[in-house]
Amino acid sequence: MTFRGRLVLAATAAVLVVVILGSLATYVVAYNSLVGSVDVTLSQQSHSLVVGEELTNLCNRGSSQCVQVVGPGGQTVGELPVLPVTDQVKTSAASRGVQSNAYFSTTVNGTDVREIAASLSPGYTYRDTGNTTGLNPYVQLADGGALQITIPLTGVNEELRHLAFALWLIVLVGITMAVLLGLGVGRTVLRPLNSLTETVEQLAETTDMSRRLDPGGRDELGRLRRAFNRLLAALDSSRESQRQLVLDASHELRTPLTSLKTNMEVARRLHELAPDEREVLISDVLTQLDELTTLVGDMAELARGEQPALTSEPVRLDLLVLEEVEAATTHGRSRGVTFEADVMPTWVSGSTARIERAVDNLLDNALKWSPDGGVVEVTCANGVLTVRDHGPGVDESDLAHIFDRFYRAPGARGRPGSGLGLAIVAQVARDEGGSVSVHRAESGGALFRLTLPVSEHPAGRGGVA
Repeated sequence: MTFRGRLVLAATAAVLVVVILGSLATYVVAYNSLVGSVDVTLSQQSHSLVVGEELTNLCNRGSSQCVQVVGPGGQTVGELPVLPVTDQVKTSAASRGVQSNAYFSTTVNGTDVREIAASLSPGYTYRDTGNTTGLNPYVQLADGGALQITIPLTGVNEELRHLAFALWLIVLVGITMAVLLGLGVGRTVLRPLNSLTETVEQLAETTDMSRRLDPGGRDELGRLRRAFNRLLAALDSSRESQRQLVLDASHELRTPLTSLKTNMEVARRLHELAPDEREVLISDVLTQLDELTTLVGDMAELARGEQPALTSEPVRLDLLVLEEVEAATTHGRSRGVTFEADVMPTWVSGSTARIERAVDNLLDNALKWSPDGGVVEVTCANGVLTVRDHGPGVDESDLAHIFDRFYRAPGARGRPGSGLGLAIVAQVARDEGGSVSVHRAESGGALFRLTLPVSEHPAGRGGVA
């Protein structure tokens, strides 16, 4: 079933329930009111007859409006009984005048009637005005009894039939109005939704993510339109980032590939080269291959940032930093660069492999910018890693872009690297719930600070807590 069909059905059902419940309530109220008026009449008649002390059995005349006296044992007094002597009548007759009147409905001579059973006190004496036998017309009820009076419900039933007919007409009209109302509401509600759907379908066909929807008002549809606009903006930004990544990667790959092609063309005349020239050529080729390998690895790391985050686990950051410092010290020996590490036991939460990559990139960046014979200072405590070199530092104009992909400061154009190392550090920090920042050190050089969420020491693991 379509959404419009469900909307029409829901509106119809809601109106129908209200109309039916209203009709039932109206019928019940009308019934109680009409029957209540009959009960009032019965009560007045019974009071008038009892006070007047003159009664006449009318039940033997074939009328549905009857008066009948019943003794305490449930037997009728006078002529043959016509009204049924029910348990309610017997109870009233045996109550010796202390029970209130009982009202109920029954049938007399095929006619629906309303009946009252009024209790009579013991010793009650009345004159039977219908007694034509010439005998004593006075009758005494020594042990009490009950007086039955009936009034036909013919008029009441007729009124109720007319009311029921009118209520059925109201129900039918209500159903018709509910369907029409549902159709109208469905058309009104779905018109802006259909317009929104058509616009989104056009965007899907043209793939033009630069378009935006009309923001609309402050209602739910306006909120949906603004949510689509945010989605389109995010998709547009993501596609632009992918396009820029491809362009930047193509630009970065072009230089090593060109150099590699040139060296391979020289390698065709390898037999013409002297042994030392061959070594230089092979060294250049290996260096270029290393650059390509590093660049591809960095791009793979950045692409992995678009995927779901790796499983987070407690990581002993100080030990990880010491391992990376040891490896960096080996790389720095050729230039006399040393690393001084001051670490305190600290646990952080994240992916071990990605945190290793971020720490390695920070140390490699510090080594690259350190002067020969320089010192790199590394500290680690409370989930914070700082790496400080004594190089030229970072210019103010470069601070805002230092963590951008493929960004290389003017002073780094002649140095090896792809401009992705610090971008990877920033991405790892963001994905792991931390942060990274760069500052100009007071006495020169650059200071990088990597902050990761601290984790409690896991039970049962080795190391200092």
